[in-house]
Order: sequence, then C-alpha cells, then structure tokens
Amino acid sequence: MPSVQEIRASPGGEPITMVTAYDAVTATLVEEAGVDIALIGDSMGNAVLGYDDTLPVTVEEVASRTGAVARGTDDTLVVADMPFLSFGTDLQTSVENCGRMVKEEGANAVKIESGEHTIELTERLTDIGIPVVAHVGLTPQSVNQTGYTRQGTDPEAAKRIARLAREHEAAGAFACILEHIPSNLAAEITDELSIPTIGIGAGSDCDGQVLVINDILGLSDRTPPFAKSFGNVREEMSAAIGEYVDAVEDGEFPADEHSHVAEELDELY
Repeated sequence: MPSVQEIRASPGGEPITMVTAYDAVTATLVEEAGVDIALIGDSMGNAVLGYDDTLPVTVEEVASRTGAVARGTDDTLVVADMPFLSFGTDLQTSVENCGRMVKEEGANAVKIESGEHTIELTERLTDIGIPVVAHVGLTPQSVNQTGYTRQGTDPEAAKRIARLAREHEAAGAFACILEHIPSNLAAEITDELSIPTIGIGAGSDCDGQVLVINDILGLSDRTPPFAKSFGNVREEMSAAIGEYVDAVEDGEFPADEHSHVAEELDELY
C-alpha cells in the first residue's frame, strides 16, 4: 500500500491512480489492478444510491461503504469522502465525523471539499493524526451555488482556486484534487504546490488522475465530457440479466447440474 508519506512525496514521479469504490467486490478488483488510492466518493449518491446529486448522502452511508472497501483491500490507500454537512458546521462535530472513518471504518485518510471554512479543520485533523486530501475547483456539494460548470475560467476565480490549494497545503493536506478547471490553471497549481495534485477534468499535467468507477467501466448511462469509459459493463450486465430471465422462463435454468437429489429421502414420498 502506498503510504500517505509516499503519496505526499510523489510529485514528479509515477502518476498516481485514484478510483472510486463503494463495495468490497469492486475494491478488491481495484486493488488487483494496481490502483494506488480507493476513494469512497460521495459520488455514491448518483452512482449507486439513486439520488439526483451528492447532497443527500449521509455519514452513515459513507461509513458503511468505507468499511466495506477497507475490508476488500490490503494494499490500497483508502480515502473516505466526507459528505455534505458532515463537516464545516462546527469543529468538534467535523473532527468526530472524520475520525469515525479512520477509527471505526478503516480509512487511511479523508477527503474534504475545500473552501475558506475548511482550512482550520484541515490543520486540526492533521494535528491529531487524520490525513487529509483537499479538493478544489468544481466541488459538487456546492452545486446549488455553482452548478456543474467548469470552474476557474476567469482570473479572479482562478486566483481563488490556486490560493485555496496553497492554503490547504499549508494547513497540512497531503494531496489536492483539482476538478473541472482549465488545464493550464491545473498545470500552474501543480507546479506551485509541493504536494501532489490529482486531476479530474483538469488536464494531463496533474500528478495523478481520479475517475468514478462507473465511468471507467461504462456502467453509467452517460459519461461526463472529461471522463472516458474503458469498458462496456452496462451492456454486459444487461445481456447477462436478460439471458437469465430467458433461461428461467424457458425452463432451462436450473438444470439438473444446478440441483441436488438426496436419495435417502425417496421413501418419504
């Protein structure tokens, strides 16, 4: 497993790979593929829980799935994505929610969608031994304010994003996700920070990349413009389920080889 210290020291080295995972089976496959970081993203809201966005995702939902991913991995760095309103309301509650993911569910670190209000929290968490991944640019928990549009496209917005990245590095974050920002801005931030940047829709100059597992597998019904499907699992699943339905309806399943006969029960009937 790459340690927090190794990730922190990795800028300029081999690119970091981060993939979301929400269950033990997927986590095991992610690890077998050699992924560095498994992120239990609040993207589970859209990806697996049926919500329209990430806002309804609860601490309990993230905790349950963080535990599942931790149990499904041995060598992958496990990062729990803190959901909307689990942090930023008051410092004590924020620390307790983040601490639960590490102490009770087996996460190695937490990710926080970053703003002015999370600088003190990042410093406090780092001080007490909870590693933090910062996240700037498009932050989906702010969808009601910003929408899902590209961020940092004008000079003032770009300066604010770069400043937040610097301030969270200074507060102790060991990595920073840059989401849906211009690639030249991401390149400048990457060059300026001494911690690694992990991009999603931020170009190829970041120190690593992260994608939602559903997009990688081709499981989503649509893929964001900055993502890429590397498979077509949705089609494969649909075909397999359809074949199962046909086999049951046609009486082909279960066949004799799928059943067991206890001969000693013959005389009972």
